[in-house]
Amino acid sequence: MTSETKAPETQAATAKNAATSPSYSITLRVEAPSGHRTASDLVAAVSATGAAITGVDVSESGADRLVVDITADTVDAVHVEQIRDALSALDGLTVRHVSDATFLMHLGGKLEVNPKVPLRHRADLARAYTPGVARVCLAIAERPEDARRLTVKRNTVAVVTDGTAVLGLGDIGPAAALPVMEGKAALFKQFAGVDAWPVCLDTTDTEEIIRTVKAIAPVYGGINLEDISAPRCFEIERRLREELDIPVFHDDQHGTAIVVLAALTNALRVVGKAIEDVRIVVSGVGAAGNAIIALLQGQGAGNIVAFDRQGAIHPGASLTDEHRRRLAETTNPEGFTGTLREGLAGADVFIGVSGPNILTGDDMATMADDAIVFALANPTPEVDPIAAAQHATVVATGRSDYPNQINNVLAFPGLFRGLLDVGASEITDEMLRAAAVAIADAVAPEELSASYIVPSVFEPAVSTAVARAVSEVAERDRAGQAQESSTSGHHVGSAARS
Repeated sequence: MTSETKAPETQAATAKNAATSPSYSITLRVEAPSGHRTASDLVAAVSATGAAITGVDVSESGADRLVVDITADTVDAVHVEQIRDALSALDGLTVRHVSDATFLMHLGGKLEVNPKVPLRHRADLARAYTPGVARVCLAIAERPEDARRLTVKRNTVAVVTDGTAVLGLGDIGPAAALPVMEGKAALFKQFAGVDAWPVCLDTTDTEEIIRTVKAIAPVYGGINLEDISAPRCFEIERRLREELDIPVFHDDQHGTAIVVLAALTNALRVVGKAIEDVRIVVSGVGAAGNAIIALLQGQGAGNIVAFDRQGAIHPGASLTDEHRRRLAETTNPEGFTGTLREGLAGADVFIGVSGPNILTGDDMATMADDAIVFALANPTPEVDPIAAAQHATVVATGRSDYPNQINNVLAFPGLFRGLLDVGASEITDEMLRAAAVAIADAVAPEELSASYIVPSVFEPAVSTAVARAVSEVAERDRAGQAQESSTSGHHVGSAARS
């Protein structure tokens, strides 16, 4: 046997130690000499690299040659090249083509627009377009609020980004961010029936973004801000909430906070602790970290210590922005000043929204008994989940290949469904907490365990429960405002008469 034929075993070492994923699913079209063992030999060669084979199809068969399509989940692009090299090294074999299922899914984009009404003859056209549509236009001109009832505004959300903080990829620009925004829009539709559209802005200027979103707002019933870097995202969201009459939601902040609170609610149920009593360590004080801390505090958490790259946030630290200064005033009641590793000692909960591989299993071992670890950096968590699980009772990540995936898709579709259903004009902290409780309660008591603290993203009841909880809060707020207005008007009238 030549050294080349041993290549698959040699190259497999790295791949076998990593997890394959459907996000790197490939199909190899391989041409080889015909033989009764050809297909099995090809399968063996691919399997030896550590790939997870999901399909084998013979696309062409002849007396001398055989063409086989092998579909497999791989680890990454390097692993794909290892598989290609391993097959090419076999005598008489040619790899004709390697197709990537993820790229094939994105050909031409993931969205399309379809009319909801039939356009089969002249009468349909006369109602949907001119001249009949003019009557609807005039009705809206007379009563602008009817746009929510008579146009797409009733069920449409803009997914807005400037491409400066995309996933873990960073500042890659608006065009490169578009596939993520398309995916977000697809999730809105799939999980809550919300029509969403990507709006990728070719500017990073805060004022220009605010002006642009305000200018396009008449089309939409809500704005979902996405992947805009901190600290600009805070100002953009704050201003738009103040200046628009539709809900504005920054998912990287509040979507993450909702699912973290939901997961923590159930994790604390598993370990028998109360949120008021636990010490919580948060690594990362960007958009997600700030929102998580605020929502946990609103739910009763009183002992949170936040950490950035320099260590614990505390009043004596050198703080670079108003958000850190606010954290210094509202967190860390004991005035801890050490490093993240030092701060973990005795902590009940670790929540990571920072960076990959900054901690080890040994660090988790210093935490309190029945510790809870949420290592949410993606795609590589702050600590290896398997190592963390050797010491912590509950471990969660943002990944789909480990138990307890904390995924924002549990929150934002149902949240906007509820907001749109009642024509809400704003989002309150109470709505966010109601959404979190609805997600947590979607896991029945008999289902709850250390490995199951959040429901599956494919559980259809989740978005319905979130929508109902959010709409109930919105309706209650509206009734309260109406009562307040009525009372205020009565007092004013009495004063005028007197």
